[in-house]
Amino acid sequence: MTMRTLSRSATLAALLTVSGGLFTAPAQAAAPLVKTQAPGFYRMMLGDFEVTALSDGTLPLPVEKLLTNVRPGRVEALLAAEYLTSPVETSINAYLINTGSKLFLVDTGAGELIGPSAGQLVTSIRAAGYQPEQVDAVLITHVHPDHSGGVVVAGKRVFPNARVYVDKREVDHWLNAANAQKAPEGDRSRFQEAKASLTPYAEAGQLETFTGNTQLAPGLRTLEAPGHTPGHTFYVVESQGQKLVFWGDMMHVAAVQFPEPSVTIQFDVDSKAAAAQRAKAYAEAAKQGYWVAIAHVSFPGLGHLRANGKGYTWVPANYSVPH
Repeated sequence: MTMRTLSRSATLAALLTVSGGLFTAPAQAAAPLVKTQAPGFYRMMLGDFEVTALSDGTLPLPVEKLLTNVRPGRVEALLAAEYLTSPVETSINAYLINTGSKLFLVDTGAGELIGPSAGQLVTSIRAAGYQPEQVDAVLITHVHPDHSGGVVVAGKRVFPNARVYVDKREVDHWLNAANAQKAPEGDRSRFQEAKASLTPYAEAGQLETFTGNTQLAPGLRTLEAPGHTPGHTFYVVESQGQKLVFWGDMMHVAAVQFPEPSVTIQFDVDSKAAAAQRAKAYAEAAKQGYWVAIAHVSFPGLGHLRANGKGYTWVPANYSVPH
């Protein structure tokens, strides 16, 4: 060992012993944990249309307690294969469609109805360069609180210039007082939340219902998909030969329901019908190769499906900058 080596070693040892270590700052407080994400938006072009995914936040779900029609232990095994444990932090996604002449919003997140981890939609809209007042129409896939709750905050319409479109069967189901009385006690709050969300738009003459498969605008149509709820609806957008289908709550847990599409969830009003819709939608999306947008797949929830044995593989969108 040379004298130079000894000198370096002695200097390093001295530095490490001062105040307990080289990087100990004697006078400054530690930086606090921030614990927030940036406002969530992601943009892509679909032909001539601009589609912007918006994050409303997340909701931790105890999926092993909620998923049904599945073998004991299977949910935990599939989650572990994706490095997940329950509760699973579940995205709540909404989507803007700018056709160049109209601005459509598919679903609205939870608003005030779920908790502090959600209700970020308006922040995300503004971060994406838009204002709520610019939305021409709100397209609701179904009237569950994490999809329709964001249309109203503090009793006021968040999208004052928009018409709100909902399948007539949804309105008839959720705004029916008799249905609320017949529902299990734990589910009755959903009827109250639905009334609070839709009534301000109905009173303003801005609530529109449709039945069946309906053309709403050039390149934009509804596709009925009942099961999860009585009027659960897909929205289909097509431009310049490209196609994107907004699935709403057709599925909830990617790690489980892509490899095993038959797995259902307690949130389904009719789980058998919901499973049939899922099987049909998966097969068609994989065969035709079009884009899908999913409310509860990790943000931004845009991608494709590829058949994989009896199940499917999710292929998320490749990150890109629209140009």
